Amino acid sequence: MGSFSIWHWLIVLAIVLVIFGTKKLRGAGGDLGGAIKNFKSAMKEGEEDAAKTPAQLAEQQKQQNASEQNTKV
Repeated sequence: MGSFSIWHWLIVLAIVLVIFGTKKLRGAGGDLGGAIKNFKSAMKEGEEDAAKTPAQLAEQQKQQNASEQNTKV
């Protein structure tokens, strides 16, 4: 009673496909993949920033602010 067999999961999958359709599921899968990709890149940036000293982070922030101001003008 505690676990489902492969047949139970196939029936659930078939019901989900009938209810939502493949187009919506493909879109949801793409959105999920994009979110995971963005999360991984943010984690890498966080790890890179964690290895930096506070002075290096302050300098990086100044450079970003200067480049943002140059693009606005």
